[in-house]
Amino acid sequence: MTNLAALDWVVLIFFMALFVIIGIRFRSKDTGGLAGFFLGGRQLPWYIAGVSMVATTFAADTPLWVTEKIAQHGISGNWLWWNMLIGGMLTTFFFARLWRRAEIITELELLEIRYSGAVARWLRGVKAVYLGLFLNVIIIGWVNAALISIIEVFFEVPYETAFWTVGGALVLVAIYSSVAGLLGIAITDFVQFIIAMTGCIILAIVVLNAPEVGGVEGLKEKLPAWRLSLFPKLGSGTDVASGLFSLSAGAFFSYLFLQWWASWYPGAEPGGGGYISQRMMSAKNEKHAVYSSLFFQIAHYCLRPWPWIIVGLCALVLYPDLALEESGKGFIMTMRDFLPVGLKGLLLAGFLSAYMSTISTQLNWGSSYLTNDLYKRFIRPEKGFESTDKANRNYVAAGRIITLIIMLVGLGVTTQIKMIDEAAQFLIASGAGLGMVLIMRWYWWRINAWSELSATLAPVIGLAIARYILPDYLPQSFFSHNGAFIFTVAFTSVVWLAVTFITQPTDKAVLSSFYNKVKPGGWWRPFQNSDTITPGTSYLFTSWIAGVVMVYSILFFIGYLILKEWNLFFIWLVVFTLSFGLLRWAMGKAEY
Repeated sequence: MTNLAALDWVVLIFFMALFVIIGIRFRSKDTGGLAGFFLGGRQLPWYIAGVSMVATTFAADTPLWVTEKIAQHGISGNWLWWNMLIGGMLTTFFFARLWRRAEIITELELLEIRYSGAVARWLRGVKAVYLGLFLNVIIIGWVNAALISIIEVFFEVPYETAFWTVGGALVLVAIYSSVAGLLGIAITDFVQFIIAMTGCIILAIVVLNAPEVGGVEGLKEKLPAWRLSLFPKLGSGTDVASGLFSLSAGAFFSYLFLQWWASWYPGAEPGGGGYISQRMMSAKNEKHAVYSSLFFQIAHYCLRPWPWIIVGLCALVLYPDLALEESGKGFIMTMRDFLPVGLKGLLLAGFLSAYMSTISTQLNWGSSYLTNDLYKRFIRPEKGFESTDKANRNYVAAGRIITLIIMLVGLGVTTQIKMIDEAAQFLIASGAGLGMVLIMRWYWWRINAWSELSATLAPVIGLAIARYILPDYLPQSFFSHNGAFIFTVAFTSVVWLAVTFITQPTDKAVLSSFYNKVKPGGWWRPFQNSDTITPGTSYLFTSWIAGVVMVYSILFFIGYLILKEWNLFFIWLVVFTLSFGLLRWAMGKAEY
């Protein structure tokens, strides 16, 4: 590993030790029980919870993926994930305080306070294994594989050396995660995110001003204009001549009206879920939950991507012969080739920070499901202990052991990630249509456990029909307009709606208890009373729309500022000012 000087190693070792010390220093105590270990005692301020969300989604593979999209489609290729803001902002204003108000430890615990019957219990247990172990270790494997790739390129070492290096990092993260709990993880995330972003910003500045690039003017001169376009082209398909990200009418429709609410995928669940809901549930109160989510949307979509985008554009100039399938490695190569001594160690520490933040959250989050929703609920219920204190100590100890087990399984999955990748993509794609049930279970009393179960299973059947049966009966143009996704959403929606009305509603006592505790809006008339009035829906909708416009306008005016497109910069700055004012007014009326 000759690409690091002695100073780089000092910087790297210093920060690795710092992360472990912080995690142990702010560790959750056994006496706090599972809420203390997995939710930090519900005492996180909004800025810690919000930064922790952003840090978790800053995985080691994310800058590489963005670099790859820029090589394929230019800046506009980022709309593959920028479109998710609409659903994320919906979570901020409609669901953040509901998650906090529910006072549950995991999102799966919601199933048994919202639904009744054996199917609710069965659904909770199965989802605990599926999400907490199966899908979780696949994500851990993806993140491990990305760091292995970084180490291979950066240090120019064989795969085996990179694998065992990452294995050592995984063990280190598992140890401090099992000791720290969410409180230590969140505080460590805060420090790790600052280091990771600082390193990426420095890299962007250094590479942009390299003589081979020549600053923004050099980028404009050396790259075709389409690579610097912030918006995709609306057309019949990909513009092969230019490479500009192109959306057909059907794809544009699905992005704007379907995907943000219909699709389920880890980290962007409609209505919140996973580690996003975990952070909101860990906030000090409902207001802190809302503001943590709002900060996450702004930082995730506006602030964090631009250093990556700049490096990705510069990599096209610096490494023009890099194959498209390996274009993501351009980011790593700029680190290796252009950073001076000291800063190279800092940015590598930043990448390790991003890796550790994501992995520690995945381990803690997955352990929360397997501990709270499987072990505590079905294997060792609390009533089997002679005291609450002893039960708390047992559950926290179990959580720590399960964290280490997930680590070991995740390491094994890493060796098979190429075989698992296609199946995992199918599993994520087959979540199309589930999202509406996850939203409506808060706002419509008639949704029951069978609704959610059918909405979970139906997309798999719908996607199989769309992929293997419909091509024999429908023209190719149907699929080029994202027809398979649209069909799966429609199929799933019909199935779960039919199942909802065919099956019996949730027990009235359970519904009444849920409504009085959570106080959601929407269709709950049989259970409403004068003591459970919720903020006006019109103010929530106004906050949502204004928030979406505000975040996009920040994204655009920062981009045009960097590109020195002054007219467009001022236009979007005005849009930001107006939308920000409207958002503040609406949030005040909604009593946020």
